[in-house]
Amino acid sequence: MRLRLAGSSLSAIARDLGVQPTTVTAVSQGVRRSRRIESAIAAALATEPQKLWPDRYAAVAEPSTTTH
Repeated sequence: MRLRLAGSSLSAIARDLGVQPTTVTAVSQGVRRSRRIESAIAAALATEPQKLWPDRYAAVAEPSTTTH
């Protein structure tokens, strides 16, 4: 629904990426992983993949700034 409101669709993303619509659907539902497809969906929604699928993206640990 959000993609339609943003003027896109899973089928449109599949066409743009040259993949099957079922592949994009599977990624959107969490059945499969593809950073390229996740990024394309997020871009269509003007957001980041980490915000759409937080469980798929491990938190990046901040480097320690402690000195000894």
